[in-house]
Amino acid sequence: MLFNLLALSFPEWQPHFSFLGGASANEMVILRWLHLIFGIIWIGLLYFFNLVLTPAMKKCDPQLRIKIYPELMPGAMGWFRSSALVTVLVGMRYFTIHLASDAKLAGDRSLVGKWFGWWLLVWLVAYIFIYALQLPAKGLLDSPWVRTIGVSVVVIAASWLVLALNGGPNVSNAHLAISVGGGLGLLMLLNTWGVVWRVQKRLIAWTRTAAEQSAPMPPETERFMRWNYLTARTSFWLSFPMLFFMGAASHYPFLSTIAR
Repeated sequence: MLFNLLALSFPEWQPHFSFLGGASANEMVILRWLHLIFGIIWIGLLYFFNLVLTPAMKKCDPQLRIKIYPELMPGAMGWFRSSALVTVLVGMRYFTIHLASDAKLAGDRSLVGKWFGWWLLVWLVAYIFIYALQLPAKGLLDSPWVRTIGVSVVVIAASWLVLALNGGPNVSNAHLAISVGGGLGLLMLLNTWGVVWRVQKRLIAWTRTAAEQSAPMPPETERFMRWNYLTARTSFWLSFPMLFFMGAASHYPFLSTIAR
């Protein structure tokens, strides 16, 4: 009551706000809000798996691990893969709005399809190489240095190519930053659904069978666990430049002068 009286006595204390009238502005803020929420869930689980769960599982007794795994992972993977999908789909819609704005500025609406097509093609081709570099291997190909250098070369080359193809005098920093950050996010989504979830479905089924029937784990378990580990590690490290470029889209305009 006292606060209300004070607010009435001093109008400058009263909050002043108004919703934006344009549908586009409201859509943009909703998209960013959803992108942040589901992105936090996705990347939070990625960090949990890499920094907490994997080290803890290595220390667990094998029999205890078999009992825990089928209870923990189905729910965790449900949130993990679903939040990844929503994050990227919402992000793509947000990206196309920026593309449309730049295309309008350039006076050529057809550039939206061209820019998005180049972006998608570059990162899908990059993923073919990333996928190969994450496969379990022996000898020199299993060296962490070989994998790290290989993935780094692919990511740098894809980033440079997409900037060169989509750059120009009428292209915004947000467009270019999301071209790189969103591309890295797409790689991580493909890892989530194309490798991690495929592997986890098998591991969950095998550990559940082992726990319920006291059956041994299949001989290919070790290879699948290694594949899952390498893929999760790749996504973990890709998340750092991805988050930088996504943040730079609005807060660090250092790519606005990229030319064709």
